[in-house]
Amino acid sequence: MPDLLLELRSEEIPARMQRKAAGDLRKMLTDGLVEAGLTYEAAREYWTPRRLTLDIRGLTARSKDIREEIKGPSTTAPEQAVQGFLRKAGLSSIADAHVHSDPKKGDFYVAHISKPGRAAEEIIAELVPGMVKNFPWPKSMRWGPASAKPGALRWVRPLQSIVCTFGPETEEPVVVDFEIDGIRAGNITYGHRFHAPGAITVRRFDDYVSKLEAAKVVLDADRRKEIILADARNVAFANGLDLVEDEGLLEEVSGLVEWPVVLMGEFEQDFLTIPSEVIRLTIRANQKCFVTRPQATSEELSNRFILTANIEAKDGGREIAYGNGKVVRSRLSDALYFWRTDQGDLPDLEQLKEPAAKFDLNLKKPLDQRMARLDHLNVTFHAKLGTQGQRVARIKRLAEELAPIVGADSALVARASVLAKADLQTEVVGEFPELQGAMGRKYALLQGEHPSVAAAAEEHYKPQGPSDRVPTDPVSVAVALADKLDMLTGFWAIDEKPTGSKDPFALRRAALGVVRILIENRIRLALTSVFAKAFANFKGGAGQSSDLLAFFHDRLKVYLRDQGARHDLIDAVITPRSDDLLQIVRRVEALGSLLDTEEGKNLLAGTKRAANILAAEEKKKTLVAETVEPALFREEAEKKLNAAVNQAEKEAGQAIKNEDFSAAMLALSVLREPVDSFFEGVLVNDEDQAVRANRLALLARIRTAIDQVADFSKIVG
Repeated sequence: MPDLLLELRSEEIPARMQRKAAGDLRKMLTDGLVEAGLTYEAAREYWTPRRLTLDIRGLTARSKDIREEIKGPSTTAPEQAVQGFLRKAGLSSIADAHVHSDPKKGDFYVAHISKPGRAAEEIIAELVPGMVKNFPWPKSMRWGPASAKPGALRWVRPLQSIVCTFGPETEEPVVVDFEIDGIRAGNITYGHRFHAPGAITVRRFDDYVSKLEAAKVVLDADRRKEIILADARNVAFANGLDLVEDEGLLEEVSGLVEWPVVLMGEFEQDFLTIPSEVIRLTIRANQKCFVTRPQATSEELSNRFILTANIEAKDGGREIAYGNGKVVRSRLSDALYFWRTDQGDLPDLEQLKEPAAKFDLNLKKPLDQRMARLDHLNVTFHAKLGTQGQRVARIKRLAEELAPIVGADSALVARASVLAKADLQTEVVGEFPELQGAMGRKYALLQGEHPSVAAAAEEHYKPQGPSDRVPTDPVSVAVALADKLDMLTGFWAIDEKPTGSKDPFALRRAALGVVRILIENRIRLALTSVFAKAFANFKGGAGQSSDLLAFFHDRLKVYLRDQGARHDLIDAVITPRSDDLLQIVRRVEALGSLLDTEEGKNLLAGTKRAANILAAEEKKKTLVAETVEPALFREEAEKKLNAAVNQAEKEAGQAIKNEDFSAAMLALSVLREPVDSFFEGVLVNDEDQAVRANRLALLARIRTAIDQVADFSKIVG
């Protein structure tokens, strides 16, 4: 079977676009080949900074001949219908159609379509130019004299050459001939820009890879990553250091080089007074380099960094390392200035007295000054939701309400609330927004804040995703809940809710954060009451509580399903008024435990049978007695079931009041035997209307008793 090799070589493709672009190339071409009637055994994409490559194995040499019949209208159909049929079948005249007869439907037109198969080369030559011209780059450009013409080729960077060969392994492959805006496909590629810039003639993928390797190009991005990681670890270890690994940076660096050469640079020890997070981000963001740490420590960094060059320099890379070191020193000088500036006094202290009084801030402390400035500058949080200062005031009020519920010290919660957003006005966070929270914690500790207050500055943003940890310190918990609930109620009040896949303010993540904080810390919280307090800060939000609660129910369902809970058990427990998420979880756990037992499974079956009989009779408007009358019992099974229901309902109700849901389920499980005996020995639809109504009332009692803990009708099984 023939193989296809396609390479699109260009100027440097941004690293962040390479992996997706290679995947898009594979999908677009293989989809087109299959749609054209070809099949293939395997396809794999490759990429470097300067090329996207596709290796397709076992591609059929020719598409199959196609013969099909297209059924048309009756021979007596109006002209409009006939013309529509001709267009659909691609016929120029009705004389080209055949007439078929049917005993029932009469005569009708049929088009016999015959399409001969096409050579794969012809199909490829037709597909690739259209694919290239319509490639889904996030950003693309035009270049050269042709760029002024309408419809000129657009590519992420100027496209320079195309390789396209096709043929079986046992024969010389052919060049698939096509042209895209003056660039003709061939069998010529080029190696490393500096080490091997000359032309290379290639035949098929295997020799293409080996010739590129000889020309200092490692085609496989994952192999480049392995080389960089292994060499970086070895270089670090040889210098008594450990590499601080970074998968995201590794992915990016592998997209910056075709021939990775790992080197080590250094900077002055004095810069290590800067927090390690700032050093790491400075070097990562500006120079795409890895940092290292001494082997004996787990937190402190060393003054050595690892860089990845794209060439093998004659001097062993000394000048490259030195040049990178100069840039790193310059960047770290800026970072050191930011770090020191943030610990000093602001120049406009006189203007900050009013906000300082409002939030009870101490203007002798740097972080307090930054919070005062945040309020003084009226930094907007959202046009309809006011400033950051107003938001901090709301968070503080709500956090203080939550403090006793989560077991936090109210004074510490108040202090943590007013300092939580202060680092937004620091120089370091201005330069590296991803450090918000982390820098707040460091600055809070530097000015002598309580450890819980400092922790809350960082942890109130958590969890920021399903894999992020939740805060456990009560002060952090109170501020984190207040922060997220203020955001949710605020956006609900102005009707800026998530729609479909759009969630620009990450409200789903905020709600899931609340869910996780409450459940994983085992906190009981009546959300409806909290919503009322939070909505009081906004106009027109009070009526949104039920809708917001439903939103939380959806997030809780997602969370519980991810934890392995059955969706039907969740639906059986949740009601529109359920506002204690931890209680819902406990009910689901208890219900799941019950249904894992034989008693539970049989009780579910018996309960559903009772519910079905009741529903059917209620639909027929059969009389159901309002209360159960023991005097009308005729069978022993009725008496036993009635006594069991009375006992189970009483015990389950008491257990629910005690919030012991396992005990409530256990109380109901004893109904299994009397329910089974009832259905085995008692005819519900007795001829005596009074007896029948009484027995139906007894079934209704079963349903009422069970409904105390769950709606069994929603359980599958």
